[in-house]
Amino acid sequence: MGTVLLIRHGRTQANADGVLAGRTPGVVLDEVGREAATALAARLAPVTVRHAVVSPLERTVETAQILFADRIPTSTEDRIIECDYGSWQGESLAELAVHELWPIVQQRPDEMIFPDGESMNEMSARASAAIREWDARLTEEHGDDVIWAAVTHGDIIKAICADAMGLPLRKFQSIMIEPTSVSVVNYSKSGSAVGKLNDTGDSWLAKLGKQPNQVPTLGGESERE
Repeated sequence: MGTVLLIRHGRTQANADGVLAGRTPGVVLDEVGREAATALAARLAPVTVRHAVVSPLERTVETAQILFADRIPTSTEDRIIECDYGSWQGESLAELAVHELWPIVQQRPDEMIFPDGESMNEMSARASAAIREWDARLTEEHGDDVIWAAVTHGDIIKAICADAMGLPLRKFQSIMIEPTSVSVVNYSKSGSAVGKLNDTGDSWLAKLGKQPNQVPTLGGESERE
């Protein structure tokens, strides 16, 4: 089976402002996001990526275009779109953090159903199934050494990585996925393994000691405890 590069979209103004963008239309990369995606494109240039599967939202499509332009085949995959956060979409994360359902999101996400939206279980199931199906398809087409990419969202990547590690969804908030990061999952006939998680190049070194007590939250963002 193959290797998938799970790439989170570049930073948006909503990320910078601490807003849960969800599926809000018109959310695109800010200058920081575009610069980071351009830098990632340079790092990925030596890698033979056979195919890119992309969430249909503007910020993921824009990121994929910067990374791969027209060099490789690209497919839109609706099942790796951002979680449907329902009425929480567009709200400030700081305000959501005092909502009565917030402890469920953080401590028991497998029980969370967003008001007027979908459940985290539904999100995890559709996204993980999509990645496994695409991996089987592309392995059949290109062989067991195929490397391919999925450009998607923080919570989606967290769910896929948890699935690959055999980690219950209840524990997926222990995974942090930053904008323009790369996580690597290797699939085989005997199972799956996460070979790299939340790789942001060398930039993480500069952050050591500067962002204490951060824990993941919705949309792949983080908050201080």
